[in-house]
Amino acid sequence: MKWRGRTSSGRIEDRRGSGGGLGGGLPFPLPMGKAGGGGLGLIILLVVYLLAGGLPGGGGGLGVDPGTGQLPQAPPSSGTAVDDVPTDDPGKFVDVVSGEIDATWRKIFAESGKSYEQPTVVLFDNAVQTACGNAPSSVGPFYCPGDRKVYLDLTFLEQLQQQLGAQGDFARAYVIAHEFGHHVQNLLGVMDDVDLARQENPDDANELSVRLELQADCLAGVWAHSANAQGNFLEPGDIEEGLTAAAAVGDDRIQRQQGGAVNPDSFTHGTGEQRVKWFRAGFDGGDPTACDTFKGDV
Repeated sequence: MKWRGRTSSGRIEDRRGSGGGLGGGLPFPLPMGKAGGGGLGLIILLVVYLLAGGLPGGGGGLGVDPGTGQLPQAPPSSGTAVDDVPTDDPGKFVDVVSGEIDATWRKIFAESGKSYEQPTVVLFDNAVQTACGNAPSSVGPFYCPGDRKVYLDLTFLEQLQQQLGAQGDFARAYVIAHEFGHHVQNLLGVMDDVDLARQENPDDANELSVRLELQADCLAGVWAHSANAQGNFLEPGDIEEGLTAAAAVGDDRIQRQQGGAVNPDSFTHGTGEQRVKWFRAGFDGGDPTACDTFKGDV
């Protein structure tokens, strides 16, 4: 990736050196946050709404104001954003990539007459306090809908390469883009719908989580399509690095690496094959409406 020398335009809050604690977990934990919003059947309509400027058939339904046809306002971001400018290469990389991802989604939202809220990216080590609770670094990167922040422990990005075999800058960019995909889902109300559906149908909780995560992979692919179209940002082999990273963090790969049996019933993020499939679905056309992971088989 040709990221050096590009304008740093992410919204960064650098908390490295200020945390502590230990814990366990898997990369890309389940989104933490309150339940609420409308019914699961509206999830994909929300994505269509963003792109088409309205719900098919004129709007209406749970989660949409029947009088205006508008999506409800999401809760305001908590806390004060700190625009830190990292001076180290790993921090600069996150800053540049975050800015590029923001630019893509701001453009997509604007084309539909909608406003995009730039999330804050929090860099941390050891542990971090969030609106979703306290989290140890071992949970990996995650997004908290309660404060609309992406949390990254940069040591995980190193482990992605060293332990999971996902080499290259774009592998790290894929991780960041995946978490921004969750931010897009939050702005659209998708995360609230899934949280509510999990509560109403506990037996389907893992399947719903898998579909939510695969959609975030697809949205990461939408950004990759935009980055590739620029012609001066990605280099040969970058997309392959992203596909390798997607495969590396599949539930089946992680369970095998941990020495246990592969148990599909315990999956929360999908297999490596599924993650590659949906990242490519977003990348091939650059169209968020292709990210319909809540319909049919995944």
